[in-house]
Amino acid sequence: MDNFKRYGLYVVPQGPLFDAASAWLGWDSAAGETVPHPDVAGLPEPVEALTSTPRKYGFHGTIKPPFTLADGQTADALHEAATRFCTEQAPVAIPALDVRRLGGFVAIVPTEPSPDLAALASATVEALDPFRAPPSDAELVKRRKAGLSDRQEALLQQWGYPYVMEEFRFHLTLTGRTEQAEAVRTALAAHLKPVLPRPFHIDSLALMGEDANGRFHLIHRYTLSG
Repeated sequence: MDNFKRYGLYVVPQGPLFDAASAWLGWDSAAGETVPHPDVAGLPEPVEALTSTPRKYGFHGTIKPPFTLADGQTADALHEAATRFCTEQAPVAIPALDVRRLGGFVAIVPTEPSPDLAALASATVEALDPFRAPPSDAELVKRRKAGLSDRQEALLQQWGYPYVMEEFRFHLTLTGRTEQAEAVRTALAAHLKPVLPRPFHIDSLALMGEDANGRFHLIHRYTLSG
């Protein structure tokens, strides 16, 4: 567990949705291996190009954004803390999911906001923050390129990431930015419709680790048993 550059806590679905989306991205984070892309009708661009940016992360929804371990902290201690935390957290049920365009990229999102999921994400960010090293100057510059609001800048300073707490928006990323996002969304909505669960049960969180090549691997899955 100590051989990773960064760690994060994600929602990583299981079953047909995970299999289909992992194939779309070309990376199975649970198996730790590349997988062949499917043929998706109606795509305006090659799947390899559309997925080049999100591929390394695998199919996931971020809860605690990736971070480097703070000085004096270990992956084993993070694992133990995550285990304790998840035994105190209740599962979350999302009534339905939809494939939508979020600006220039495409993602799977809840059809309506979930206060329970937002509360789980905020609690995870706070509970595991002692394990996070402060962001580097390069990371800060990267985040600020997006043009942060005053509140997002404050969140970046406090938690190392601008899109947490009330700025959190759960999404399972499917593409990088593309000028043809709506056409891609239409094709992916048809392709993934058979495997979108209704409801979508979030009954675990996954500890993920980034290897030396920038690929994320599922290290451990924690059941939400509170």
